[in-house]
Amino acid sequence: MTSGMRHFRRSRLILSTIVTLGGFVWAASPVRAQIQPVATSTAETAPIPADQIPKEVTDAINSPDRPAADKALDAGRRPDQIMAFYGIKPGMKIADIFAGGGYMTELYARIVGPTGTVYSQNGPFPAQFKATEDEWNARLKEPALKNVVKISKPFNAPDLLPVPPDSLDAVIIHLNYHDMVGFKMDRENVNAAVFKALKPGGFYGIVDHSAAAGTGDTETTTLHRIDEDFLIKDVEKAGFTLSGASSALRHPEDDRTWLVFKHRGQTDRFMLKFTKTPAVASAANGAGQ
Repeated sequence: MTSGMRHFRRSRLILSTIVTLGGFVWAASPVRAQIQPVATSTAETAPIPADQIPKEVTDAINSPDRPAADKALDAGRRPDQIMAFYGIKPGMKIADIFAGGGYMTELYARIVGPTGTVYSQNGPFPAQFKATEDEWNARLKEPALKNVVKISKPFNAPDLLPVPPDSLDAVIIHLNYHDMVGFKMDRENVNAAVFKALKPGGFYGIVDHSAAAGTGDTETTTLHRIDEDFLIKDVEKAGFTLSGASSALRHPEDDRTWLVFKHRGQTDRFMLKFTKTPAVASAANGAGQ
């Protein structure tokens, strides 16, 4: 599929539709004011200077055959910061949960290269998002993504990640954890599957739109945001330890009262890193029993 065709398909999506099963929502309403980021239990690191972004990351982002529609999202999404913060590098084995049209899947695939593997997962697509499903399917056929394994399974599948235990370096959910919560997908199954699949010391990365502190999960289907502290506690229940956070996607001018796709790329977003610590992993696997 050409970049032009991708852009045409993308433009056909109705931006005000709210999906009843999943993570592709575009809607509306704006107010701005200065507020401070939600406090987390780990200090945030500063954005990584441009001259310290690894070459394999910048090469992947600037690939001449990467779709123009993807590149148009880069300024707001800042994939250079995401990839550098998480330390995505050649040879890694990564899962992209709730991959959508595959924007992140493609970048992971280009960075990990032929010695790495990317598992790109989506659940069933609602009928009105067939264009996104088609985009994902077409993208995975491209030569640059021949190291990608497609996973079409619902979030409650017992074999959600068909990999050996303790085999993945990283699993990342980009801007869709709030939808798993809001639309009552089986996130406990997802988090357990992620924990099982990760190597001891492997990490679970989550980027999402910030809701106002104290709102918990109440804005997940309205503003499509989630309270950062709510998410942290939710993930830690699965045995993970919060081990890192970055301020690179923060927008303190965002008062978190408007639907996130009114100003694409301008929401306040948190970027968190949870680790499967060896001690916890051993206990979870019944070591010593």
